[in-house]
Amino acid sequence: MTDLDDKHKNDDDTGYASPTGDAVDGDESRPMDMHVSRPFMDSLSDALEQGDGDQIHALVDELHPADLADVFETLTRTDRRTLLESFGDTVPVDLLQELEGEAQDEVYEILSNEQIASVVTELDTDDAVYVLEELQDDDREEVLSSLATDDRIALEESLSYPEDSAGRLMQRDLMAMPEFWHVGQAIDYLRKISDEVIEDFYDIFVVDPAHHPVGTIPVSRLLRSGRDASLGDIMNADPHLVEVLSDQEDVAYQFRKYHLISAGVIDASRRLVGVVTVDDVVEVIEEEAEEDILALAGVGDLSMNESVRDITRTRFSWLFVNLLTAILASGVIAMFDTTIEEMVALAVLMPIVASMGGNAGTQTMTVAVRSLATKELGPTNAARMVGREFRVAALNGIALAIISGAVAWWWFESPMLGGIFAIALVFNMMVAGLSGILIPMGLSKAGVDPAIASSVFVTTITDVFGFFAFLGLAAALML
Repeated sequence: MTDLDDKHKNDDDTGYASPTGDAVDGDESRPMDMHVSRPFMDSLSDALEQGDGDQIHALVDELHPADLADVFETLTRTDRRTLLESFGDTVPVDLLQELEGEAQDEVYEILSNEQIASVVTELDTDDAVYVLEELQDDDREEVLSSLATDDRIALEESLSYPEDSAGRLMQRDLMAMPEFWHVGQAIDYLRKISDEVIEDFYDIFVVDPAHHPVGTIPVSRLLRSGRDASLGDIMNADPHLVEVLSDQEDVAYQFRKYHLISAGVIDASRRLVGVVTVDDVVEVIEEEAEEDILALAGVGDLSMNESVRDITRTRFSWLFVNLLTAILASGVIAMFDTTIEEMVALAVLMPIVASMGGNAGTQTMTVAVRSLATKELGPTNAARMVGREFRVAALNGIALAIISGAVAWWWFESPMLGGIFAIALVFNMMVAGLSGILIPMGLSKAGVDPAIASSVFVTTITDVFGFFAFLGLAAALML
């Protein structure tokens, strides 16, 4: 790599200003939780409205790129364009990799492909890939064609890997040395090249002549070792490696399980082609967690900055599915319309049975989805986990049935109704416990994301079985 190897300066080399108006000197003193303050945004909006370029730059020039991205996502469409145009051709290098949603789309529309190409050449390969994969196909090809040959080939190869794979996540810039080098040679080499090849790294990869990784050396161990020691003698001979086609969720799981800082990425021939670092994995963990949370609610993975049209379309699809399942549950109720007409108390109590089952099923489902995502639930412990959730649901059902059955008896002065209500509640709670864990497991085995589809099935099952059990028992035993 050429220009792509020259990483843009890190935050600790530059003092950034807080968007709250306080001066911030580098990463070490910057608060961990930064938010764009109202006074800051008011001042910036006034400067943008007046076209006061000096005031605009006084406010935003020293912002951290992540804070500047927050500013862009907060501004109106017109103010975004004004702010971006105020930079001229010198677009902040790290801004594009921080933007999301509608603000990102608008910035890409405003910038020329030449400006985007200029930014891409200053980024690490993983960050450059993030920018390029958000472009339209024609724009991406134009940007790539304007890059140096080595840069273009490297980025095209990274883009050829599946989305959400280690190949997309990795950066190609890494520090690799032969096994026969000594510590002194390695240190002298690092001092000589300075940051010309790669600025920040955690491990040195020891490779054989075919560029197969045979070990790793933490930088701290290299500095503590004598200059005459061989790299082969001080290396970890069992390096932790991930395959280039591995899913990023699997990569994140390995980082969590083995407490990794970095891991080499190998291709099909086991050649070292890149490295995944912990900062990238933190982003993956956050993205996957956010995706699962939103999917459980049926709102997709759209951010707050998406357009009204996109958000409406995504939510409507799941609301429509819920409408169909609600009609199914209503069909069960319609089967017992005569029964309900003869005993109005059933209409009062039956929503409780369905609601309690739905809540119990959602609790179990949430735990199951999380356990599947973190690989705590698998074939080896599936039977034990299913049995545990069934017992928990049954015990909760019995305890709640005793309380609610007594209340129904007292409320409607009917011991028979109280008993039927209690039996139906226990039955539906047990069904909820089983469906809450079996449905996510079945969907996962079928290759369907359980976070997206589980809630619809679990809610439908608990509603249908709850209504059927309560109304069916009442029709058979009381009328």
